[in-house]
Amino acid sequence: MMQTSFIKTFMRNKQLFILSLPGVLFLFIFSYMPLYGLLLPFKDYKIGLGFWDSPWVGLDNFKYLFTQDAFRITRNTVGYNLAFIVVLLIVAVAFALMLNEMRRTSVKFYQTVLFLPYFLSFTVVSYVFLALFDMQNGFVNAILHMFGKEAVLWYNDAKYWPPLLVFTYVWKNAGYFTIIYYTGLLGINDEYYEAARVDGANKWHQIKDISIPLLKPLIVIMVMTQVGKIFVGNFDMFYQIPRDTTLLYPTTDVIDTYVFRSLKSLGDIGMASAAGVYQSVVGLVLVIFVNWLIRKFDSENSVF
Repeated sequence: MMQTSFIKTFMRNKQLFILSLPGVLFLFIFSYMPLYGLLLPFKDYKIGLGFWDSPWVGLDNFKYLFTQDAFRITRNTVGYNLAFIVVLLIVAVAFALMLNEMRRTSVKFYQTVLFLPYFLSFTVVSYVFLALFDMQNGFVNAILHMFGKEAVLWYNDAKYWPPLLVFTYVWKNAGYFTIIYYTGLLGINDEYYEAARVDGANKWHQIKDISIPLLKPLIVIMVMTQVGKIFVGNFDMFYQIPRDTTLLYPTTDVIDTYVFRSLKSLGDIGMASAAGVYQSVVGLVLVIFVNWLIRKFDSENSVF
């Protein structure tokens, strides 16, 4: 009975099934077939022995990870991503509200200016950073010399890098998120604002009582997608901009750069895989927790 029902459903929607086939195959090949790799964190992988014959080591890879570097890379990854989410949300919503108050003829120019950094590679940005903060010939140190100040050893002191990296991420991505929130604002019916103006509401009250509340579902979705990647460090940024400088590891080393070095320098595939599994599992738990928290306080805006 169920088989007959499935065949009827398939025949009735066969065009849709055929259209979805490339996406299903892509998902199967790149998301489901590699799942056997979940065994790697529990093995001492030897290339000569192969995947199946490499010896089992239980939780030793996880034990080494948690006794050596887990706290530092977790703190940096989560801390930076939380800062990115909060600062980027404030900046992007503020810019979107500004664009919404401009004349439509000038909006395109400012959209383009804001969006351009999004297309720059972090490799290019890293050379701009080097030109600015090079310890001998950098532009910033040259300015400091002009005012009789001592040069700052930017690439020798890790304390300078958290605000620099947060600023860089927000500068590069603010335009993308601004356009998303601006599009959400365009979908708000103008009658709400007209009624508010009739009642004597100023711009601040219109933003606080109309724009932000009606933009909240979109904000929740965007924040949820970012929370889902809270355990994923932006490898290009954290590797290229600090130029993989060892002295900066206390504040620039994240899970992704740690995994890369584990593979590149140590060749330890088992430990790198353990860090990747740790990253994925905790990221999933955080998404579920944040969604539960949203559903508890505002069930209409939860994602699932």
